[in-house]
Amino acid sequence: MTKLLSVPEFDIRSLPGPDTIHRAQTENGITILVRENFSSPSVVISGILICGSLDETPEQASLADLTASALKTGTGSRSFNEIHEALESIGASLGIGSATHSTSFRGKALAADLPVVLEVLSDVLIHPAFPAEEFQRLKSEKLTGLAIRDQDTGAQAGIAFDALAYPEHPYGIPGDGSVETVSALNRSDLIRFHNERYGPRGMIVAITGAIAAAEAEALVAQSLGIWSNPDRVQQPPLPALAPRTGPARQDVFLPGKYQSDLIIGIPGPSRYDPLYLAASIGNSILGRFGLFGRIGDSVREAEGLAYYSYSSVEGGPGPGPWKVSAGVNPANIERAITLITEELKRFISEPVTSEELLENKTHFIGRLPLQLESNEGVASALLSMERYQLGLDYYQQYPQAVQEVTADQILAVARQYIDPGKLVVATAGSSE
Repeated sequence: MTKLLSVPEFDIRSLPGPDTIHRAQTENGITILVRENFSSPSVVISGILICGSLDETPEQASLADLTASALKTGTGSRSFNEIHEALESIGASLGIGSATHSTSFRGKALAADLPVVLEVLSDVLIHPAFPAEEFQRLKSEKLTGLAIRDQDTGAQAGIAFDALAYPEHPYGIPGDGSVETVSALNRSDLIRFHNERYGPRGMIVAITGAIAAAEAEALVAQSLGIWSNPDRVQQPPLPALAPRTGPARQDVFLPGKYQSDLIIGIPGPSRYDPLYLAASIGNSILGRFGLFGRIGDSVREAEGLAYYSYSSVEGGPGPGPWKVSAGVNPANIERAITLITEELKRFISEPVTSEELLENKTHFIGRLPLQLESNEGVASALLSMERYQLGLDYYQQYPQAVQEVTADQILAVARQYIDPGKLVVATAGSSE
């Protein structure tokens, strides 16, 4: 039996927990999480609202992305320049973006300037004007970005993989759309989308830094607690993903490229899966730890076939991909596919070794305090705890949870999701 790993020497009481996290909810449905940290004069605010590409049709792919990007281009009371000057004049930042399930935001400022950031945030979320001139400029920028994306081997391999792995499913559609879908969007589409899909219910706001929890809660309630959208359309549920029945492959030809990008994988666990932590540790052994784990040793170090090679498990609200990515010489594509497939077969045929498990458990536990030493890290942790219903004591319980992961659990979750006979393979680059 593998000996349980001893926890590295740090006091888990220093990690975010029930005693140091203030949680509250506004009447309009916003959950507020605050952790005080007076060791620096700054604060970080991070959050999500339930609105993303799930709320758009495939014919309007990128509508959520374009709407989120356009929020800061102007409101009923502020121009584009006035929004940015309000933030830049105090050295603050505020970014907004969209994903499949949510629209996210993150800001940073001195604690004394948090009211300004929240005022701007509430203005752009509640009262965006989508000025016509700024919309056309932003649309042109998006189209330029898509033209560049269409010649990027990594991006094209990713698009091909998603389409094959998630047929007739929202995860198979690029969130930034295509030249055709973006070209067809009008300013009125953004106005309608905002009116129908944006609202406070289900929103999460996490704040950490040099501010009292009660004061932070009051500021959020004052700025965003007034928001109401009774006509908001509820986000549709994520459709079930049809089970795979066999392998699939697509090769995207991009002439003139010296590198091909390769992705091999399959839909994996969601963040809600009870064995997600086991999958994450297993994935680290497979293709993350050290010089990118077994995949790096086999494909890059031993054979010299790849410029990079690693694996990832992207658990989110739904079945994110469990995949291996590599950049290789076009002449080495087939050999790289063979080696990666062999490693995946080995991963599901036998338990990981006790040495691999020990090394990766030590890594997962030891890196935790470093991930949570900044306000940014803590804000992200608070957001994740609330979004995935992990509990306020999650990070204090995390070291023990890592210790309790077994090789058999890793093998079980790997076998549950990785089937070598149903792998999706996507490549993009020039031919040999």
